[in-house]
Amino acid sequence: METLYYAPGTCAVACWIALEWAGADYRVERVDPHAESYLRINPLGMVPALDFGGSRPMTQADAILEDIADRHPTARLGPDEGREAVFLFRETMCFLSADLHPAFWPFFSPQRYTTLSDEPALDAARQASHERVDRAMSHLDKLIGAGRHVYGDRRSIADALAFVMARWTVRFPKTWRDYPNVARFMTAMQADPVVVRVIEESTRK
Repeated sequence: METLYYAPGTCAVACWIALEWAGADYRVERVDPHAESYLRINPLGMVPALDFGGSRPMTQADAILEDIADRHPTARLGPDEGREAVFLFRETMCFLSADLHPAFWPFFSPQRYTTLSDEPALDAARQASHERVDRAMSHLDKLIGAGRHVYGDRRSIADALAFVMARWTVRFPKTWRDYPNVARFMTAMQADPVVVRVIEESTRK
């Protein structure tokens, strides 16, 4: 049985959702990413990490998600067949991990984006994230289009990752509810019994 190390509200929760969708045999362990005990698992102090009994735990949410999809092909959480379909899937996952995710970093870790430590400087860094998040969320809205999924017309690991990150916008001037296609997608995700259960369990003390 593999172990998923997670912290509430993080991208690790997307991996938890995907493991459930895949019907995987796993357990979860809530961690403090900065604790010495966890730094021995992932020296970067980031979640998720997935220990599957290999030479070392897996890290990086998008890599773990794609591994889940690869190991559980009958769950159909990865790309459709064909070069163009596979490329679109990879492009979508790269957008989520390399554009949408980093857009939030100045908001959650403003100290990384200024040499100053006073609150006005930190708040300015946070404010700078608003436009980047809006641009990325607008692109996500276009990807979803008239459907209810991020990739194609069916559930995939891209849905799990986009869902977790879109939830972060509740702390922004524009929330996910301000993007009509994203709002439709989020409403559908919030009606998924697996998603409901994972979110509830992941925030339980």
